[in-house]
Amino acid sequence: MIAYSGKIQKAIRFAITAHDGQTRKGKDIPYITHPLTVALILSQVGASEDVIVAGILHDVVEDSDVELDDVQEQFGEPVADLVKAVTEEDKGLPWETRKRIALGHIKDMNHDALLLKSADVLHNLLELVHDGEEQGDVVFEKFNAPKEEKLAQQQKLVKALESAWPENPLLPEIREGVKRLTGFVN
Repeated sequence: MIAYSGKIQKAIRFAITAHDGQTRKGKDIPYITHPLTVALILSQVGASEDVIVAGILHDVVEDSDVELDDVQEQFGEPVADLVKAVTEEDKGLPWETRKRIALGHIKDMNHDALLLKSADVLHNLLELVHDGEEQGDVVFEKFNAPKEEKLAQQQKLVKALESAWPENPLLPEIREGVKRLTGFVN
């Protein structure tokens, strides 16, 4: 298991620069905490160095001015391919359309990309559950969809991930997170 390497350190520095000044949606928490948590989750399930690096970089193309070519040049094609697999292509599209397209891509992902996607989903889900249990419905005001649609999206994600890779080691935690989310949405 890779705990730390020069490539991981380089990715952390790259992501810190790319996400400089960004915060988590509706919070004062620096955005970099999200990709670092995704990388930690990946590390805990024994992901390869490239998957961990992709976890650190998974939002740099989608949420900053970094291009996929920059990721490939700095970190190699395998990492760039993983980042591309989880990057939403057109942030200008409506929320529902973007999520539907992203769901459609899951069936074509390899296990490394599915693990990366799952770690991203898990962290976002558990943060939402934690905030929702503390603050109630107000946490949904930061999203571009009503809470019922957000829950339905999470349920669809679980089904797509289960269908693509039933043995995914993160599925039990994701299922539990959706169960907890369901508890305070309904």
